[in-house]
Amino acid sequence: MEAILLVGGQGTRLRPLTLSTPKPLLPMAGVPLLEHQLTRAREAGVRRLVFATSYRASMFTEAFGDGSRLGLEIVYCTEEEPLGTAGAIRNAAQALTSGPSDPVLVLNGDILSSHDLNAQLAEHRKVDAAVTLHLTLVDDARRYGAVPTAPDGRVLAFVEKSPNPPTNQVNAGCYIFRRSVIDEIPEGRVVSAEYEVFPALLAAGEPIYGYVEAAYWLDVGTPAAFVKGASDLVTGAMTSPVVSGAEHGVLCLEGAFIASSAQVGGGTTVGEGARVGEKARVESSVLFDGAVVESGARVVRSVIGKNARIRAGAVLEDVVIGDGATIGPGNELRNGLRVWPGVELPPMAVRFSHDA
Repeated sequence: MEAILLVGGQGTRLRPLTLSTPKPLLPMAGVPLLEHQLTRAREAGVRRLVFATSYRASMFTEAFGDGSRLGLEIVYCTEEEPLGTAGAIRNAAQALTSGPSDPVLVLNGDILSSHDLNAQLAEHRKVDAAVTLHLTLVDDARRYGAVPTAPDGRVLAFVEKSPNPPTNQVNAGCYIFRRSVIDEIPEGRVVSAEYEVFPALLAAGEPIYGYVEAAYWLDVGTPAAFVKGASDLVTGAMTSPVVSGAEHGVLCLEGAFIASSAQVGGGTTVGEGARVGEKARVESSVLFDGAVVESGARVVRSVIGKNARIRAGAVLEDVVIGDGATIGPGNELRNGLRVWPGVELPPMAVRFSHDA
């Protein structure tokens, strides 16, 4: 089976991490985020993938090459201008080799999911669907587009974000298309799958089905979601065949150092060459390669960029620190604050508490 992987977005909600690296290539539990999806696709029988790239496209080739390292064949199609979800699918279709009736898997490069791809494919073939969508169940569907289905799984409607959604089933961003349906998407312009292609197919009476499975699913679009996904991979809440070596809620990569008196846990990743000093505390966080957390500093639910340095006694909770930045002693950063790459905060520059 062939697959198209949508990896063209700029990942603006994850800035400053994505200023230099596309979101699907950000390190998550020791490998690029995208690698977790690639290995699951391979396990489901995918052998050939077309990467639909745009933003910093060359970095994907550098990371994955021809795919042989992962037992896959990878080819690349680059959009000169972003074409939307369906436009990107149509553009990538030029590199497909499958026939008109063959199934084509379409994955979004910023999703972590453990749902059963083989079961979704079996359902697609069973009902001879034009498109089969993975639908996941959420506690609050108001933030998503809801997708109600009939008892046999046929999609009844695509309901945009609503204060009163008709169901808690939402589009999880994994599709299986009949190849001929992809070929009908207009070429050379921006086209949305969610707002244009799927509603048009539904209006035309085409068989669109939902495969509902409430497995682990996460849209890794925000810093909080990125931290959660990485922590879940380390603790095993989300399983991935490429994560190994985690112990006691910590994944230490090659050359990492944790002082004996430091407290590190909660699904933390300590990147290659990263260091955690004496009596420092790091909880449910991601330290990129070369990051340093000095003695007595506290880092909770945060991302520390490559070669960034957190000086002694600084406190960070729910923040993102860009590559090469330095946070001086006595700073107290909280509540989603973001520090851009290379910035140096002097001692006591930012405080949320009145005490010194």
